[in-house]
Amino acid sequence: MLFWLNLVQLILYIGLLALAGQGALYVLAGARRQTNLFYQLFQILNKPWTALGRLLAPRQFAPRLHPFIAFCLMAALYLAVTLAKIEHCLTIGVEQCR
Repeated sequence: MLFWLNLVQLILYIGLLALAGQGALYVLAGARRQTNLFYQLFQILNKPWTALGRLLAPRQFAPRLHPFIAFCLMAALYLAVTLAKIEHCLTIGVEQCR
């Protein structure tokens, strides 16, 4: 159980960092972000998460907000997995969680 919680937490963590990097480049690169290699790599890496954000977002939201929606969703999931991991470690004993 601990292995699966760690795996899900790691996947969410990588996705959160990639979305944060894409957001930082969105601000820093300005209008030339579409020609930035790293921004394009982040877009490819974040495609599954932004697709999920697109599915869950109401139609009134602009497409440029889909990565932000995905970030908020992933942050909530990361928090939930972290709390589940803490609860699991308290149940089986902290020494066995190392």
